[in-house]
Amino acid sequence: MNRRSGQNGTIVVQSGYYRVRWRMDLDGQGQQARVNMSEKLAPVVLDKDGNPKPASQAVRRSAREIFERSGANSEERFNRVVLGEASFRDQTKAYLRWAGTRDRRPIKDLSSIEAALNKWILPAIGDMPLGNVNNITVKPLVDTMKKAKLSAKTVNEYVKYVKQVVGSLRNGETGEPIHQRKWDSAVMDVPVVNRKQQRRPTLKANAISQLVNLSQGQEQALYVLLAATGMRISEALALETKHITNGGRTIEVRQQVDRDTPRIVKCLKTDAAYRDVDLHPDIAEYLQAFIDGKNGLLFTTREGTPHLHNNIEDRWLTQRLTAMNLDEPGMGWHAFRRFRETQLRGKRCQDDINVFWMGHEPETMSELYSHLFEEVEVRLTEAAQVGVGFEIPAYVAPKCSKKSVEPEVEVAA
Repeated sequence: MNRRSGQNGTIVVQSGYYRVRWRMDLDGQGQQARVNMSEKLAPVVLDKDGNPKPASQAVRRSAREIFERSGANSEERFNRVVLGEASFRDQTKAYLRWAGTRDRRPIKDLSSIEAALNKWILPAIGDMPLGNVNNITVKPLVDTMKKAKLSAKTVNEYVKYVKQVVGSLRNGETGEPIHQRKWDSAVMDVPVVNRKQQRRPTLKANAISQLVNLSQGQEQALYVLLAATGMRISEALALETKHITNGGRTIEVRQQVDRDTPRIVKCLKTDAAYRDVDLHPDIAEYLQAFIDGKNGLLFTTREGTPHLHNNIEDRWLTQRLTAMNLDEPGMGWHAFRRFRETQLRGKRCQDDINVFWMGHEPETMSELYSHLFEEVEVRLTEAAQVGVGFEIPAYVAPKCSKKSVEPEVEVAA
């Protein structure tokens, strides 16, 4: 209500009675449409000269109770009636449209945010008026996520989405948020992120070698590619033959597979994700054997569509890791990326080339000033020197019938 001063109600004398008067906003008519309201309180008390006495404490108390019951000063009513405020769910739609199309740092890949909103946030507070979303009303959502064993990092991230949606409703004249909130993590009981407790498992060199040797065809090639490049799984699954350059030594990362649907999208996670990744000569040779005769996508389903990473994680990777007694929370596709980063650091790869290959944002001034990423020959030499850290097999095409081109997973006894 900081956009309009509140009312107290006015006590007047009319037709022998004390009455309380106030003004009430009309539904859907904007800030200027208000109607005068009044309600009878008590018979007027006269003094010895026959003039009405000032209203007593009891009359004033009764007037205040009637006025408060009317909700004329209610922020919730002001937001709903005057501003025509929508629910949190409706504002979420407006926020996503704005976040994806704004000129300043647009969010190019909204799929993960939408997934979190649809699964956790909207079922809990989606139908709540936006003005009612605050520290107290968000706390049950936080408690639900903690009971479901979501990590502290994930809970904090999802609460951040709530804050952004609430703050996205702004005054059209000033650009300031309509709902000024002083968010308090202690009141919401948001868990503290302890980096030492975060689940960041990685695969070791012998595990990578075992995964590669036990698999074949697309599955094997995917393991080799991820471990040798550190590419994100969505990037690897969107690779096409046209992205392989420099005689197979360089991969251009320009697109990814959508999170939930088997389609290619041109946006990547960050601007830094648009990059080139250089390969060890032996990996380049393996990759050339794998793509021999192919045109278009390197990894496809039987229908020729891109794989969804969750599907093949369940069907390929998780079964392998379970058989190897290595499966644990967090041990998914990103474990290959952690393996590659460990390999690069262990072999003292030049920092700015490391950052470029992994698709990280430069942080130090040295990384910002350096243009080694433009020196292709330097990058190719570095790729050969740092190696890959696991046994590279010779590619052998799987034996399969015409009806099935996806190998069945064979696990170690």
